[in-house]
Amino acid sequence: MSVADYFFTVAFIIEMVIKLIALGFVMDDGSYLRDNWNRLDFFIVVTSIVELAFSGLDLPIIKIFRMLRTLRPLRFISHNVAMRLIVGALIESVGSIFNVLVVVAVVYLIFAIVGVSLFGGGFWHCSVDEYRLHNSKQCLKAGGAWLNQDHNFDNVPEAMMTLFVVSSLEGWPDIMFFALDYTGRDKGPTYNHSPEFMVYFVLFILIGSFFFLNFFIGVLFLEYNKAQREE
Repeated sequence: MSVADYFFTVAFIIEMVIKLIALGFVMDDGSYLRDNWNRLDFFIVVTSIVELAFSGLDLPIIKIFRMLRTLRPLRFISHNVAMRLIVGALIESVGSIFNVLVVVAVVYLIFAIVGVSLFGGGFWHCSVDEYRLHNSKQCLKAGGAWLNQDHNFDNVPEAMMTLFVVSSLEGWPDIMFFALDYTGRDKGPTYNHSPEFMVYFVLFILIGSFFFLNFFIGVLFLEYNKAQREE
């Protein structure tokens, strides 16, 4: 491993020196440190030199320099135009993605508030014969436990978490079926008692999952096209 470290460090130093001779250091337009990717290369090379120079010392700061070895694969990105475009597009799209996230959070909050008003306190059930025992007294008398579903709409934070699970499209039918069996606050379920609540989940998946997923893809696509034009 140490041999490989020495080999790559020497190779990176040679490459940097050649670029410095060909382009100049920083003063002129188009010089070495005027390019962001070359700045990254320069930083990686300098930290590698420092780490090797003090490798025999057991100092906390040297451990930090060793951790910076993980940046070395980024050098290969700087030599690949297509990968540079993708990374550049990702970085440039951070601001737009943040704006989309704000809109997504607002939409989630609206659906969460609606969910609390529709299903709040209605995901309780008995551990035994849940469709026959509809309240805690009946359940405890029958020797069962009165339990709440892991994902519920009892309050806004819980509703937000439940909607996040629904938007992941993993296990969302189970949550929807709990809602379809809703009979009222602090009451047990009745099979398919409220089928109209299906509309709530279909709308949320269409708007909160598919629509905004395409928003994210659209932002990345626009930034990638912009980076291609500027390259």
